[in-house]
Amino acid sequence: MRILFKRNFFLCLIIAGYSIISSGCGYTIHGTADLPFRTITVGKIVNKTFEPGLDDRFRLAITDELIRNGFSLEGNAAHKIEGTINTFELRTLSEKSGITSEYEVVIKGDFILSDHSGRPRALKGSGLYIVSFQSTERLGGVMALKEKATERALKDLATELIASIIYQ
Repeated sequence: MRILFKRNFFLCLIIAGYSIISSGCGYTIHGTADLPFRTITVGKIVNKTFEPGLDDRFRLAITDELIRNGFSLEGNAAHKIEGTINTFELRTLSEKSGITSEYEVVIKGDFILSDHSGRPRALKGSGLYIVSFQSTERLGGVMALKEKATERALKDLATELIASIIYQ
């Protein structure tokens, strides 16, 4: 009886696992062979905000994501990504006893992908990126957390832009 139960239980686990795998979860794995093209150039990134260095920091984030996803960077590639960072805000979300305790970093940009014929295509994922953080520390601690939140928002923006290129 016990052996029959173990065998049936094991069979049920196999069937359940197969059902989960075959039903799909919406995620896909892509290889470099699935990329729409292999080489790309990162063109001009314009920072129209008052936050210094966002253009350089975003260039690093997008370059890292492109390489991580299998693209090769070449200066004369047929495809070029470029754009503008239009918005950077540090907002207060909540206060305790007159001291700000929760913040959010907001970044927004517009980016295009140009192909070999020079036709620009607006990239999805150029929307609003918000990363929140909490701190009741002195100004130095808040600024350090702001920098980390900014890096994360830029990375999220780069990830969405790359996904827009891959899954066009």
